[in-house]
Amino acid sequence: MRELDEEMRDEHGVALGDFDVLAQLGEAAGGRLRMCDLAAAVVLSPSGLSRRVDRLEREGLVGRERAEDDARSVEASLTARGRRLLRRLRATHRAGVKQRFADHFSAAELQTLRELLPRLTQGGPGEVS
Repeated sequence: MRELDEEMRDEHGVALGDFDVLAQLGEAAGGRLRMCDLAAAVVLSPSGLSRRVDRLEREGLVGRERAEDDARSVEASLTARGRRLLRRLRATHRAGVKQRFADHFSAAELQTLRELLPRLTQGGPGEVS
């Protein structure tokens, strides 16, 4: 993780945690999420996320506005500049993960991982209750 973070910073000036925020917004419907949902997705406290989003907003990568369906909620969204950067970040991230993880396994081992890893989030054989 540290190597990947350094690579992202060196190539794009963006920390891995910032990439996580941008990627979550990129995957969200309409490229926007309520701040509380985004905090949960990136596993940050609301104040930690607010500081990170403040920085990304100053850099013109995200915007914030009141939610249309609930004026009490604030949503973060990707700007056009943020979407362009996210495309470049994803390419660097994929290559880094491939080099540091996937390249260490055979095709058969990767297939086994694809079959086994969903158990971590979905439960399955051997699930502890």
